[in-house]
Amino acid sequence: MPSSVVARFSYNSTKSTLKVIYTSGAVYEYEDVPEDVYNAMRVSFSKGTFLNTEIKGKYNYKKLA
Repeated sequence: MPSSVVARFSYNSTKSTLKVIYTSGAVYEYEDVPEDVYNAMRVSFSKGTFLNTEIKGKYNYKKLA
């Protein structure tokens, strides 16, 4: 199901970073995200809800674009 918030996301297992590209075009990189959290996001029904409840406020981030 397409997300109304998350356009795309990817994971760098070497750096444990989750890159999220929002539908607005903003790009954020969340740091020290465990791979199992990324995998849970991959299979979640709502990517936006998962992001809001399991990622935001729990991991440091930086805005890339």
